[in-house]
Amino acid sequence: MIISKNSVVSFHYTLNDADGKVLDTSAGRDAFAYIHGLGMIVPGLERQLEGRKAGDSLLAVVPASEGYGDLDPSLVHKVPVDRFGGQVPEVGMQFQAGSEEGGEMGVFTVIGVDDGIVALNGNHPLAGVTLHFSVDVTDVREATADELAHGHVHGTGGHHH
Repeated sequence: MIISKNSVVSFHYTLNDADGKVLDTSAGRDAFAYIHGLGMIVPGLERQLEGRKAGDSLLAVVPASEGYGDLDPSLVHKVPVDRFGGQVPEVGMQFQAGSEEGGEMGVFTVIGVDDGIVALNGNHPLAGVTLHFSVDVTDVREATADELAHGHVHGTGGHHH
């Protein structure tokens, strides 16, 4: 069976950046399972899995625009260190930040601390990154009516109740 809309696809993967650094892998865990065509995985990878079948291996190179998006400079903020209430942030620390109006702003990663000014990046950590997915497709099957109604995979590698 080939991968098409509403297939349940299981695969093992290793995700590297352009420099070969491992960002994520399913090694040692259950294969990752998703319903094809519902936008559950990054668009560039979903597109490259279309038409594949169980047993296929591929290296999918996904540009940032088809992955976690391009870097949005408007999501990089510089704030004085005194906003952190005596805590000195370090590069790589993550903060949940909300706006004054109580709106949810998301997670910010500290990307620089310089002279009392902290640079915070609100982009997804992989925004702007070209993704290199090494994928081994382990299983392809039809989604059940129940899975389609719920919008997620049940059982191994999927959603657990």
